[in-house]
Amino acid sequence: MIGWRSLYPVDSNGEKGGFDMAISAYVFIECTAGAAREVANEVGRISGVKRSNATTGPYDVIALVEASDVNVLGDFIVSKIQNISGVLRTQTNVIVD
Repeated sequence: MIGWRSLYPVDSNGEKGGFDMAISAYVFIECTAGAAREVANEVGRISGVKRSNATTGPYDVIALVEASDVNVLGDFIVSKIQNISGVLRTQTNVIVD
């Protein structure tokens, strides 16, 4: 059935209900005073980050990231982004469309 995969996703083993697709998210980053540009540049050099910009407003940096699944995304945020000097806290919003 041609439309079956779009209605009922399958993983690489053909198992119904699995997903073999990347997850994308925006990561909103609060930084210490004066650190936004350097944090944005450092975040932008990390593999999996599609875009990273210093911004105005309540968040100092916004990054668009991609990971293979939500667990990898979580590990990525904690081990890579939150370990950068100048990062105070992050908020991650997963893209749903």
